Amino acid sequence: MVREQLAGAARAALGGGRRLEAVERVAGGSKKGVYRLVMDDATTAIAYLWDDTENYWPAAEGDDDLADPFSPGLRLDLFEAAHARLDALGVRVPAIRLVDRDGAHCPGDLAIVEDLPGENLEELLARDPHAAAPVMARLGEALAAMRGHRASAYGKVAVVDGGGTSRGTSCEGVVLDRALRDLDEAAVRDPRIAKARDRLEGRLLGLAAAVRPRAEYAVVHGELGPDHVVVDAGGNPVVIDIEGLMYFDVEWEHVFLRIRLHDAYRPLGVDGLDEDRLALYMLAQRLSLTAGPLRLLDGDFPGRAFMAGVAEHNLKKALDLVRP
Repeated sequence: MVREQLAGAARAALGGGRRLEAVERVAGGSKKGVYRLVMDDATTAIAYLWDDTENYWPAAEGDDDLADPFSPGLRLDLFEAAHARLDALGVRVPAIRLVDRDGAHCPGDLAIVEDLPGENLEELLARDPHAAAPVMARLGEALAAMRGHRASAYGKVAVVDGGGTSRGTSCEGVVLDRALRDLDEAAVRDPRIAKARDRLEGRLLGLAAAVRPRAEYAVVHGELGPDHVVVDAGGNPVVIDIEGLMYFDVEWEHVFLRIRLHDAYRPLGVDGLDEDRLALYMLAQRLSLTAGPLRLLDGDFPGRAFMAGVAEHNLKKALDLVRP
């Protein structure tokens, strides 16, 4: 069925009398369908399909609340706003070939974008750290451009750039509320978190209380792991999975980068980050990376062993942060 739906969209996007030869699901998507379209002349493109049938996450209250900076990015308009913002900042993103929000080709929102069939940054770092060095340097330049673009409000780029406002009164407040919810969910699913719940809650509250107010926010990807950076033929980093782009504390981005890159993070380090925010956001992200995968495993997500490993690793890291 997916192939039939995408055949017309592929012809419209790529033209030239081409015919769709194959549709290959690309691994990794949990909130949207990601498919490589292969035409009969070997031309390729990537299709993003936002539809309930492509979302492995169990539905939750507030999923559609764009005023929540962390609500899932399940809409084409979020992708388009993020793409426009990053492109304006000179950050390389896949070129858009076609968008369909009216159901002309598929029942859900659809975008067809440039295919970048090379390695992602995670694979390159593992294979050849020396070859990855210039890519990391260029990624640092992209992050500097994002960090340098400020807004006086926080929230999803689509909301803020559209003149809207987000829930809460501060980034740290939004993070604290989310972390307490993640703590509740993780405690229900794992007895080790339940046993340490009071210590974890007390630590979160104490860290949040130490954070000083802030009135300007930078552009952050939100989940910028090395698997969300593809390397193009010219050795340039190309940022993907951008629907969660928001104006937020830059520390949120750097905590995630530190978690995902470990020692390879060093070239991306910057001076002047707020240590109080870093401490709060580290514990909050460890809890998120515990509760989120456990929640995903409630459904029929296929990569179960991998996701269980993510939850277990971050659960242990969260508990390490509150050991006596």
